[in-house]
Amino acid sequence: MIVDCVETDFDDMLAVINEGAAAYRGIIPPDRWHEPYMAHDELRGEISAGIAFRGWFDVAEGLVGVMGAQPVSDVLLIRHAYVKTKWQRQGVGSALIRDLLARAAQPVLVGTWAAAAWAVGFYQKHGFELAAEAEKDRLLRLYWHIPERQIETSVVLVKGRLGMR
Repeated sequence: MIVDCVETDFDDMLAVINEGAAAYRGIIPPDRWHEPYMAHDELRGEISAGIAFRGWFDVAEGLVGVMGAQPVSDVLLIRHAYVKTKWQRQGVGSALIRDLLARAAQPVLVGTWAAAAWAVGFYQKHGFELAAEAEKDRLLRLYWHIPERQIETSVVLVKGRLGMR
C-alpha cells in the first residue's frame, strides 16, 4: 500500500534510504560517498525544503520503499527513490514511480549517478529519456543545488515535455 509518509515514519524512512543507498557503494565516486549515505539532519533539511515522501508499506514489515518528490518551478523532481534490499526487484519501485507519475501535473525530472546503470535503466523502463550532456548540465544547474562534482558524475532523465526555460 502506498501512502504519504508522516513524521512518525521519519526513522523508518531514514533506514530505508540508507539501506537502499548501499547499492551505490563502490559505484558512485568515492568523494561523493559518505556514511551514512543520508544523515538525520540531512533528511530533516530535505523535508524542510519541500520534498514530500510517499512510501510503500507492507503489512508485516512496515515501510519498505520511499520516493521523495519536490515541485520546483515548472517541473517535479524525483529527489529520492530507495527500496530495502530484500524488496528490490519485487515491484516496489515500479509501484512508487507509477503512483508519482499518476499524480504529476508537470514534467518529471530525475537526476541519478551516471555509473548506476540499473537506476538509469529503471527510469527508462518507465518512459524517461536521458537528457543530452549539455542539456543535463543546464537542467542540473537550473533545478538542483548540487556541487559541480556531482553534476560531472550525474545524468538527468526526463518524462514529459519541458518548457523553454
